Parts: sequence; structure tokens; C-alpha cells
Amino acid sequence: MANDKGLIVSFGEMLIDFVPTASGVSLAEAPGFLKAPGGAPANVAIAVARLGGHAAFVGKLGDDEFGHMLAGILKENDVSGEGILFDQGARTALAFVTLRADGEREFMFYRNPSADMLLKPEELNFELIRSAKVFHYGSISLIVEPCRSAHLKAMEVAKEAGALLSYDPNLRLPLWPSPEEAREQIMSIWEKADVIKVSDVELEFLTGNPKIDDENALTLWHSNLKLLLVTLGEHGCRYYTKNFRGCVEAFHVNAVDTTGAGDSFVGALLAKIVDDQSIVDDEPRLREVLKFANACGAITTTKKGAIPALPNESEALALIKGA
Repeated sequence: MANDKGLIVSFGEMLIDFVPTASGVSLAEAPGFLKAPGGAPANVAIAVARLGGHAAFVGKLGDDEFGHMLAGILKENDVSGEGILFDQGARTALAFVTLRADGEREFMFYRNPSADMLLKPEELNFELIRSAKVFHYGSISLIVEPCRSAHLKAMEVAKEAGALLSYDPNLRLPLWPSPEEAREQIMSIWEKADVIKVSDVELEFLTGNPKIDDENALTLWHSNLKLLLVTLGEHGCRYYTKNFRGCVEAFHVNAVDTTGAGDSFVGALLAKIVDDQSIVDDEPRLREVLKFANACGAITTTKKGAIPALPNESEALALIKGA
């Protein structure tokens, strides 16, 4: 079915999370693991599509069973696979994820190197990238070459074609050589983005300041930014624009697994603003959109795994109505 909504292109990694069958155990203690497809940029693309939006994913997978499985999952979820490449020589990335008793996560990654790290600038589907109204990315694709150069080129091409650039750093410290390198590289493309979303943990990490308040958040503001968001988990989110700021309350649900909640939030936001970016300048409408995004994020925490838990529009509206 043709989708006449503005295209949201999500760039970066897609991988398989192996999640223990028992909660609250270490990886070594886990009796078994379930495969859960993930990777923040891919989650965002599927979140958009599940809400009826028009999404495409750009990235590289291994030419292996897991890589083809992931490409199939994108297709099943109505995400365009025109930007997907397969690498003959490297495997699809894997991550083992422990869910602590409180639903928070710890990661152990297998990427040495994985296919997503080997994407080259000349392999990019520029036609697809130029057709994006929103171009969304994280920071994992900045860690090593050649993927870093591909990321920078894709951003440049999208920006030149008039896309809104959306950035969620999605900090995964174990993947970086050092915290200093992570901070430096994440900030190296900061000024390019139009919309930035950080979590409270990322705010603390990037600013080096444990205070989660407006003053600290605004140290991350830059003059080209249209919207800065700080997600606060069960405390909702804070928003900052050139002309106003505020916070939107969270929805209280029984959280089982926080995986993908931030991606669900971002996907919902982008799906709602892609065809009317003036929402960012209109506080009452922006608050409604953020309320919807909070609802989507909350629903995603109520099931294990990111992709199966991403809501559709009616589920999000039902939570808002019932609150």
C-alpha cells in the first residue's frame, strides 16, 4: 500500500539482542536466551511505520541468516528496505542484554567488526536519503570507519536536500574506546541537528553534571536547534525550544522492560511532526504530540523486547483516554 506521508529515513545499526529467559539474572546465570531484533535506528523506523507513518531504514547487515531475518522483520513491519545492504565478509551484530529486576539493562556486544560498521559512503542509496523529510540517526555509527564517514555523508546529503535532522545519541558506553572519546564524537555532530533527544543519563554524561534541571539541559542548546528533549523515564519529558520550555508528565504503567521506550518516543514524535514541522513552534500542539510520544514510550515498557512492544495509534490513544 502506498503511503503518502512524508518519508522518515532512519540511519544506523540493526542487530539481534539475546535476552535471558529469566529476569533479574546475570548473563552467566541465564538459563537460556530469546532472540529479540533491535538496534535503536531500526526500532525508530518500525515505531514510525506502526503508527501509520512512512519509514525507511539505511544500514548494513551481515549476509547471514540473522541479517536476512532482520531485513524480513523490517519488511513485515512496512519499513522500506531500499537502503539495506548485505556484507559478505562480516556478521550481523549481536548483543546480549541482561534485564535487571527493575527492568533496566546491561549490555555485552559482539561486533568485531560487525556488518553495520563496514558501511561505506559510496554504498549509500542517495536517492532514498534525498527523498527524506526527516533524517534520523544515533551515535553508534560514529564509532569506527568506514561507517563514520558514511554517517557524515548521509547527514550532509539529507541536509542539503532539505530534511529535518533528528539525533538521539543513544549512548552505549561499552562500544566506545573510552568515555572521553564517546563524549567527543557524540558532540562532534551536535550543531548539525534540528531536533535532539537525550535521556537523563545522557544529559548527565554529556554535561559532566549530575543535575537534571533546565540550566544544565540548556548547556546543550545550540543556535540551529529547533527542539531539545530530555526524557526522564517515569517522570515524563522536558522540552526546550527557542521561545518556550516545559515538561510533560509520564503515564504510569507496570514496566517490565525499558528496551525501546526511547525509540518509541522518538518514532511517535517524528511521525507526528514530519508533515507539519510548525508544531515545534506551537506549544499547545507540541505538548499534545509529546503526551502522545510519552504514551507510546510507556506502552513499550509493558512487554519484553522493543519491536513486539511498539504500539499502534489506537493503543496509544486508549492509554491517553484512560489516564
